[in-house]
Amino acid sequence: MKTIDWILRIVASAILLQTLYFKFTGAPESIYIFETLGLEPIGRYGSGFAELISAILLLSPRTVPIGALLGVLVMLGAIGSHLGPLGIVVKGDGGLLFGLACTVLGCCLVLLRWRWSQLMSFLPGQPSP
Repeated sequence: MKTIDWILRIVASAILLQTLYFKFTGAPESIYIFETLGLEPIGRYGSGFAELISAILLLSPRTVPIGALLGVLVMLGAIGSHLGPLGIVVKGDGGLLFGLACTVLGCCLVLLRWRWSQLMSFLPGQPSP
């Protein structure tokens, strides 16, 4: 179980970190996505920052549930954008970005489920795990 936990954390973090290069360097695909959504450049930088924080939190055992929750929220936005104005295939990528978002969402949902009690312990008045 511990090995699977680490694999899920590494897969989600690696995908999140890999996309940062494109967001922060202003790759044409990233600019196209956020212009289509009417959120360029604030949305591109904002989502990149949220993904960076999520990836960092996922790699620290104590903060995994917070990173997973943030990852779920960010990926729901990404998937919603793909199901809406962007479409599944963006600029001929064959649905790769959509697939990566679904992968991160799946990893984060499993991690969140496994660590739900740990997440609840972050709330005021709750005992530590």
